[in-house]
Amino acid sequence: MKQLQDYVDSKNKWNAIFGGKPLDLGNAKDRQRIADSIDSDLSPENISCDGELPASTVRARYVNLTKCADQLKKLDPNVQFYEY
Repeated sequence: MKQLQDYVDSKNKWNAIFGGKPLDLGNAKDRQRIADSIDSDLSPENISCDGELPASTVRARYVNLTKCADQLKKLDPNVQFYEY
């Protein structure tokens, strides 16, 4: 669960900067929002920063995001993913 918690913590830091509502793994709606965010981050444009990142960095990001998705799916089997 470490990767997922780190992911949520990172998203919450950005949410705090822009005045967004913090995400909570204990809330079903937030878990789906987290799944949607992981989906968005897994899109080819986002994961590679429009092709600007080296392949090794893209692979590392992919591995981390898929671990987050696996951990979230174990926590809540009802969350929906589309890119994953």
